Amino acid sequence: MISLKGKKAIVTGGAGGIGLAGVKCFCAAGAEVIIADINEEAGRQAAKETGATFVKCDVSKSADVQAVVAAAEGKLDILYNNAGVYLNGRDGRITDIDEEIWEKVIAINLRSVFLFCKYAIPLLMKQGGAIINTASSAGVIGIPDCDAYTATKGAIVQLTKSMAAEYGRYNVRVNCIAPAAIMTPMMRQSNPVDSNFDEERFLKLRTPLRRYGLPEEIAKVALFLASEEASYLNGAIIVADGGITINGDLSKI
Repeated sequence: MISLKGKKAIVTGGAGGIGLAGVKCFCAAGAEVIIADINEEAGRQAAKETGATFVKCDVSKSADVQAVVAAAEGKLDILYNNAGVYLNGRDGRITDIDEEIWEKVIAINLRSVFLFCKYAIPLLMKQGGAIINTASSAGVIGIPDCDAYTATKGAIVQLTKSMAAEYGRYNVRVNCIAPAAIMTPMMRQSNPVDSNFDEERFLKLRTPLRRYGLPEEIAKVALFLASEEASYLNGAIIVADGGITINGDLSKI
């Protein structure tokens, strides 16, 4: 069993979805976890359920991010940059996106990674540690009609590689998970029941495993990357999507 005993972690967006699954996984492995999330009610409930500490945080604001890092009290081993947003119906093609929507998605999805890394890396460098960034299949393949989202996720993939090259010498490993089709509230929002999305066809023709993934399955990948079991992984982009981004024509299988 993977152990994070004696480790301290920050999980952004840890009040729900994949982030909450990560918090539960890290806590169960013995880590001391700080949840950074803007949703105070859900964050406090998550902290109560897991034994983690909750700090309310707008991840796009420097002062809030610095307050979360300060709550680590000078010691940090793991930074899990999981916070993100997809604005269904407002994101879209580059010519159609309102400027304020573009800025909002960039701020939450990408600026948050910049801010947390900027202020947390000095702590991680003291004894070494792990940064886990959350991208998406949208960061490695072209997905139409969500250009703000894909821009942020592609940037996270490349930023992961740059930081891995820069901070590896300090024993700070930087890796990235690129999930797809994970059954979370945000995923449901992106494919609402009243839309033209054909769920049955998607599962049959686009997903080799013929099912959605679970938040817990991504959390287990994050747990591995956070642990000493992944001590030689640095700059890796782990596409955790059941094979969606590599498949061909599944109608022939």
